[in-house]
Amino acid sequence: MRVLFISDVYFPRVNGVSTSIRTFRQDLAARGIDTQLVAPRYAMPPAAAEEPGVLRVASAGVPRDPEDRRMRWGALTRVLEELRPAGFDLVHIHTPFIAHYAGVRFARRTGIPAVATYHTFFEEYLHHYLPVLPRAVGRFLARSFTRSQCDDVRSLIAPSEPMRAVLAGYGVTTPIHVLPTGLPADRFRPGDGRAFRSAAGLAADARLVTYIGRVAHEKNIGFLVQMFRRVLARVPQAVLVIAGEGPARAALEAQVAGSGLARHVHFAGYLDRDTALLDCYAAADVFVFASRTETQGLVLLEAMAQGAPVVSTAELGTRSILVPGSGALVVPEEQDAFAAAVARVLEDRELHRELAQRGRGYARSWSSSAMAARLAELYQALRSAPGAVPGAA
Repeated sequence: MRVLFISDVYFPRVNGVSTSIRTFRQDLAARGIDTQLVAPRYAMPPAAAEEPGVLRVASAGVPRDPEDRRMRWGALTRVLEELRPAGFDLVHIHTPFIAHYAGVRFARRTGIPAVATYHTFFEEYLHHYLPVLPRAVGRFLARSFTRSQCDDVRSLIAPSEPMRAVLAGYGVTTPIHVLPTGLPADRFRPGDGRAFRSAAGLAADARLVTYIGRVAHEKNIGFLVQMFRRVLARVPQAVLVIAGEGPARAALEAQVAGSGLARHVHFAGYLDRDTALLDCYAAADVFVFASRTETQGLVLLEAMAQGAPVVSTAELGTRSILVPGSGALVVPEEQDAFAAAVARVLEDRELHRELAQRGRGYARSWSSSAMAARLAELYQALRSAPGAVPGAA
């Protein structure tokens, strides 16, 4: 079977969509399914080697977003025209921008099914990136936009049950399959916490309260900074580590400076996923998370895989991960309650050990190979099922 993946984002742009695509492609290949990914071209370092099966499309910048690139429609059309004789069995769309419309068009022209993964909770994103837009208007636009796009494809994939419920609540009638990404085996390779502390210039006895992920407004990192003041009052040797890059970094740095926390907050920036990132997870005494917009929340599982106890809110997709027995303390988005839970983990060594052990075991139950097997079954069902491609002439 041959499947065309198409996405508006991919590595070196680091986010959950990129991680999901790479993970599924690797595990599908092990099952004999060939995937071809079409994604934007970024300004990669000259030495960066492209992975097999990735076609890059000429792209332009995105206003007010230095991380992302917008594929040029003409260039994308030419790439897809060249691929038409290649004999694909279906199209898997991963993002709702240019990739969506190009992927649907390719499916219709070739008479094959299209499936889309709904990675992004737009209702919340619009509020952060178009703050002048009234929230009620933003919600209406996001829901109308989502229903329209969902009607374009044969089947939908939601990374979590809460995300499926959101789509159903919008009135989406396209069949929805809940299919998380899962963790590949390499995420369990032990990181070197001492190496991270040494490279970052952090004391060996510092108690690291760590956030890893995109440094974006919708991730609610500002709440973590506010909460951390209360942690510091109980655990003076605590340091808040914020690892990742994104459009909210400058605002967060200003917040940290204005709060008098500059000596107690370390911005680690982008970390190589296969080396320093694992070390950062391993160095964490507690991993903290408060995002309201996650459709899944893979970083929680990655932290657990490295033995980092988790303190987190449970909103949207993270509710599917943060279940009883998962090795996490689930708390409300309230500064006192959140800080008290963090301080408790830092102060209680037995609780720390128990959560770390439980989390490692729980993370192993999220095998990416098992998730890929379920996706392969869905592909086979779509290829075999009768019925016209939506919108096909």
